[in-house]
Formats: sequence, C-alpha cells, structure tokens
Amino acid sequence: MNAFLNPASGPGPIEATSSATASGRKISIDVYRGMVMFLMLAEVLHWSQLNQHKSGFPDWVQTAFDWISYHTSHVEWRGCSLHDMIQPSFSFLVGAALAFSTTRRIETGQSWSSMFLHALFRSCLLVFLGIFLRSLGKPHTNFTFDDTLTQIGLGYWILFLFASLGTRWLFLVTAILLGGYWALFALYPLPSPDFDSTSVGVPANWPEHFTGFEAHWNKNSNPAWAFDTWWMNLFAREKPFLFSAGGYCTLSFIPTLATMVLGLIAGKWMRSEPDLWNRSMFLLTTGLACLSIALILDDFGACPIVKRIWTPSWTLWSGGICFLWLLALHWICDVARFSWWAYPWMVIGANSIVAYVMSWTMEQPTHAALERHFGWLIDRFTNEAFRPMLIGAMTLVFFWLVLHWLYRRRIFVRI
Repeated sequence: MNAFLNPASGPGPIEATSSATASGRKISIDVYRGMVMFLMLAEVLHWSQLNQHKSGFPDWVQTAFDWISYHTSHVEWRGCSLHDMIQPSFSFLVGAALAFSTTRRIETGQSWSSMFLHALFRSCLLVFLGIFLRSLGKPHTNFTFDDTLTQIGLGYWILFLFASLGTRWLFLVTAILLGGYWALFALYPLPSPDFDSTSVGVPANWPEHFTGFEAHWNKNSNPAWAFDTWWMNLFAREKPFLFSAGGYCTLSFIPTLATMVLGLIAGKWMRSEPDLWNRSMFLLTTGLACLSIALILDDFGACPIVKRIWTPSWTLWSGGICFLWLLALHWICDVARFSWWAYPWMVIGANSIVAYVMSWTMEQPTHAALERHFGWLIDRFTNEAFRPMLIGAMTLVFFWLVLHWLYRRRIFVRI
C-alpha cells in the first residue's frame, strides 16, 4: 500500500529509469497513478459549467464541449465515462502495487504476521481518513463507507491475505467474489409493482429504470441498498438513513476487492514474468477477455454495467480498461523507456495521498482566493463563460506547484 499512497521512495524522474530496472519497480504504475490523480484534481476545471454556455459557439465546438463534459463527469447509472475510471483505477493500482511491496518486505526479512498487522492498520486508517474527509463542513461525523478510501480500506486487509496466491487461484477468487455478488442481486426479490421509487430518491420517470431481469440492479431497490438501511443506521446520524442520493452502497467494497485482485494479478505478472512477449500477451488477452465478458453480460441483460453499485460486469469492464491502460504505459515507459513526458504525472503520483487530501480541503479556499485577487483580470480579457474553468485551471496549477515543491525536496507522505 505504500506504493499506492507514496509510490516514489526517492528517485526523481530522470534517475527513475535506471533505478527502476535495478529494483524491479515499474515506472508505468507510478505514471498511471499520477494520471488518475490528475483526472480527480481536474474536477476543479468545472467543464460542465462551461458546457452550459455552448450555444454561442460553432457546432464542432459544441460537440467537443459535450464530449469533454461527458468524460469529466459521472454517468447517471449505466455506462462508463473517463471520469468513472478514477476509482477503479485507484483500486486496480492498489493490487498492482501490493505485488511489488510484499516481495520487497519479504526480502527485508519481515514476517507474515507483521505484514498482516501493517495491512490491517492501513485498512483502518484509510477508512478513518475517508470518513474524516467526508465529514468536513458537517455538524457531526458523517459515517459513510462508499468513499474511494473507505472502499479500499474495507477490502485491503483481505487483499493482503490473497497476496501469496498464484494467478490461477486469484482468478478463482475473482470469480467467486463476482459470482457471489451477482447471485446476491439476482436472488433478491424485486419490489412490488406499486413500489414508490420516489420514496428512495428515484424520480418516477427516471430514464435509467431497468425492466425485466435487469431490474434487480435498479437504483435504491437492491440488496446493497437494503443492507445500508440497516448498517448505516447503526451509527449516530442527524436523521435516519433511507437511501444514497447517488445510489452508492457499502457492499460495493466486495466487487471493489475483486478489482484490486485483478490489479494484483497484473502486478504479479509484471513483477515475475521475465519474457516481455508473454507478459504483454497476458495483460492484453486478460484485458480483452474482461471487456468481452462484460459486454456479453450487459448486452444479454444478465448484468448491466453500473459503476455506482459496482456490478460484476462493471468490475470486468473497468478492469479490462485498466489492464490495457497499464499495458500501454508499460510499453511506453518501462520497455521503450520513453518517460520524460511523464514528469507532471510522476509529481502528482509521488504524493497521491497529499493530492487527494488537498482536493478535499484546499479547493474551495484556493478557488475563493484566486477569484478574489484575479477575477477582475479574467473578466477583463475573457468571456464570462470561461471564468469557472480559468479559475479552476489556476487552482490546478497551484496544487501541482505544491506537489512539485514536495517532490523536489523528496518529501513523500506515507500511510
């Protein structure tokens, strides 16, 4: 997990190429992590607000705005945008990094029990940090377990128990996790025909309502939602928990664990397979197989691709993209050693936990300060429609400069 939260233990981008080969470290994993963190930080650009003013632009510009807006926001329910790949990429990279970190810890003589306790500690700390950040600005502790950090934390200690398994066993574990989660939804009784969906925050005319067998994966009328109506009310709350407005749920940590296991499989192959062709073909065929199975499940109505409840088909779809994304970066950065272009991503990925906390704690005050001091300049030279995006871009640059300052001074925050 150190490699996830703080992948850089010292080498800068120039010396990373040579040192990575000696230590077995893969630059591609660090670059991938930085790219994902950038996608999260780039939320400050507020592309969706710019899209509201597209009517005055040429058609091709409006089309571009629509495309960018779609891929910088989450889909309503079914489907996948680039923005939806942030959390599964985080989870996938946790597994990939674990394949390297456990080997390194074994080589330094650490016992299994000490490593397990360390993994358990990290799990608890991630859950705590997720709840802490989600509680900012709230009058009381906001107990929630569908946050990226809490989802990873709930499953990380279990992932560690799988770290010593071989690839075939890990595929079996993935199949059991996803098959069991699919059966939980498929066997859960559908609500009665007179069920009032508006009582659980779903408009009656919502276009994402599934019918037939797919209705088992409808928003806030599935077993994961039913579990949360019990689980979430075990904690002190301002008012009883009835539903999640976004349809998110605690039990998603189970298929999220499967995503981390897929990452563990990829990491094991990248670490231990010496033959480049075998390694590349494994990542390629596994990624394509995951995508194909997900499409078949979705097209035949057996399991829709829904990120918000992390359906098994979503796990395979996003996992397949992660395999291919990592493979492309592996060839570019590790094989061809063409990595100078990745410096901005390395800076972000080196302090990913800092970047994550900054996005939750510093975005609003930084945005307000920049607006206060430079808003007049933006209004003078640009259209008002660009104001949120330009202030966001300045905020993003400020965040990167902070991370760069830490990077240059070799300050890396670890959990």
